[in-house]
Amino acid sequence: MTLDLTPDQLLSTTRSVRKRLDFDRPVPRTLIEECVDLAVQAPTGRNRQRWHFVVVTEPAQRHAVADIFLRALSQGSGQPLTERDAWRMDYHASSTARVFDGLRHLAANIHRVPVFVIPGVEGRTDHAPVPVQAGTWGSILPAVWSFMLAARARGLGTTWTTAHAPLERELADVLDVPYDEIMLAALIPLAYTIGTDFRPAPRIPRDDVLHWEQWKQRPNGSSGETLLSEGG
Repeated sequence: MTLDLTPDQLLSTTRSVRKRLDFDRPVPRTLIEECVDLAVQAPTGRNRQRWHFVVVTEPAQRHAVADIFLRALSQGSGQPLTERDAWRMDYHASSTARVFDGLRHLAANIHRVPVFVIPGVEGRTDHAPVPVQAGTWGSILPAVWSFMLAARARGLGTTWTTAHAPLERELADVLDVPYDEIMLAALIPLAYTIGTDFRPAPRIPRDDVLHWEQWKQRPNGSSGETLLSEGG
């Protein structure tokens, strides 16, 4: 059964769900398979179809994945925040606060997540030139976003995380994935949502991101210079 959503509603209300994941309700395998069937209808560079989806539901495997998530989360650093980043994050400060509150909630309950979906793509981009990186990521990201949209339409919640990245090789070993051939692009918790009444998120104004014909001066005059470091 799918939710009665228009395309615009589906696109504008597919949120990163952390606090409203139902940890106690099993997710039928058939629904996950339906989401994957839709995911692989996404565009793919040169029709190479290099995508893969590792689904983890068995308790011991879930525990191992959750443990890697938590340990890797404490090791992650991410790119330094720029002045522009800080301005955007503070534009709707309560929204950003909810994001970090949700992350803390997810971390505290990660062992209760009923399903982990780990999308992978053939071909590593470590130290690869930009065209190779763009082609590889461009062949997995549309498929994963399609998976997340399909999940939302079925009352399921997801959130794209890359917390596993510092321990990607260890995660690959747990999943028996050939690390030298496959890049694990994300680690996605999947569960039914508690309620389905999600709303569009507050965002910065359209005029700050839309450029016609050529780049324009940023409205707040920021230079984009590094301001602070992002932790976790």
